[in-house]
Amino acid sequence: MATTYIKPYKITPGLSAAQTMQERFDYGLDPKKCAAVSSYLCEPETAFAEFMLVKNQYEAITGRNAEKGHLYFQIRQAFPPGEISVEEAQRIGYETAIRWTKGKYQFFVCTHTNTGNIHNHIYYNSTAEDSTRKFHNFLGSSFHVRRLSDRICLEHNLSIIANPKHRSKGKFKHYGEWLAGKETPLTFQERLKATIDDVLQTQPEDFDAFLAKMTTAGFEHKYGRGGVLSFRAPEHGQERFTRLHLSTLGDGYDLEDIRAVIDGRVSYSEWQPLRKPQAPGTKPTPRKFNLVIDIQKKMQQGKGTAYANWATVYNLKQMAAALQYIQENNLLDYEDLSAKAEAAADRFHSASDKLKQTEAAIKYNADLKAAIVDYAKTRPIFEEYKAKKYSNKYLAEHEADIAVYRAAQTTIKELLQGEKLPKMADLKAEWQALTAKKKSEYSEYRAAQKDMREAVTIKANIDHLLGIVNRDNIKDIER
Repeated sequence: MATTYIKPYKITPGLSAAQTMQERFDYGLDPKKCAAVSSYLCEPETAFAEFMLVKNQYEAITGRNAEKGHLYFQIRQAFPPGEISVEEAQRIGYETAIRWTKGKYQFFVCTHTNTGNIHNHIYYNSTAEDSTRKFHNFLGSSFHVRRLSDRICLEHNLSIIANPKHRSKGKFKHYGEWLAGKETPLTFQERLKATIDDVLQTQPEDFDAFLAKMTTAGFEHKYGRGGVLSFRAPEHGQERFTRLHLSTLGDGYDLEDIRAVIDGRVSYSEWQPLRKPQAPGTKPTPRKFNLVIDIQKKMQQGKGTAYANWATVYNLKQMAAALQYIQENNLLDYEDLSAKAEAAADRFHSASDKLKQTEAAIKYNADLKAAIVDYAKTRPIFEEYKAKKYSNKYLAEHEADIAVYRAAQTTIKELLQGEKLPKMADLKAEWQALTAKKKSEYSEYRAAQKDMREAVTIKANIDHLLGIVNRDNIKDIER
């Protein structure tokens, strides 16, 4: 794992821009500290002068003062003792820098070994190499640097901090303090399995008695499609039902397995669900299906059919992205990931339906306005045609206009379906309201589409990686 921070630097009072950069860069290049160095679009020893050359070109092209604001940025990337070599730390630092700057800014990377842990100092110019723009230190840049560093560490089979707590005036603890003595709360699946164990130990008379005892223990139940039985514990904040199925809870917790124990076909001692051995007199501890652990094992083992299919650089990056996603969203249980993917798909389809309804209303409004305009323009011609007792000569002279009139009249009748013709001013006001509504709904639609694609893709990648098939079907993407 690696801890990171990003810091911008301005001109030091009393020094010039070049002197400020040279002073800081000399610290990074100090041979007593620096064990390895690499660079991009510059030489480390003359980086301060090369940075200034680009800044001067920027000032000549844009007319803006290049020394105003931030001169350069520094990223510090530290690794725990013993986890990484100098060479690998240097490679990771360089890859972090090139992906962070997208190859548009000069930088050099110094790997230091003067402290108890190997760490990188990444210095990059605040002015782009093409002298057309400056780097914008946006809100949340520290988070995105850490996220990029974590992903690269995962791609190199290094550990990461899943849920870091930042230190701030004593309010937060550092990672070691935060991790020490931390107890992981039971998941809804673990709680359900533990309760089933307790109820089955009481030897209920029949299945109805089993359900009654589950209700007494605080669980609601329902039957879904295909007679699948599901439970939830509303007292513990559970909103979604958990299916009583081996694909959800593991071996031994299928509905037929539970019925076999209740009917006496299998004794409780013979019924052995998948869980760790327990000391005498202690409550059984259900197995937790932790996606993070399972994925890390497969990545580190480097063997197996699933790993072989993901052995290319691109697929390794996809695995790292999947692992990072489930950690950041705290989706450590497969059912939580499935629920998020399904909820994202439902949100997308709901937003899509609303957008389609609004678009249909806009089309209706536009068609009606167009028909009314055509009707109004051609009505005098048709009235004169009637006054001339439908003269063939007049029809030949105005055939196109009369055809437009009749088509507009037919369209209005079909659209209104006997309702009163609205005023044009009302239709224009309605059209403005509908277009504003569409703009708002389209933003929601795009956000929902992005979330749905991300969640469904991550779930599909994890299904492929872990060899999980025939899980809950995600709705097809239709738009």
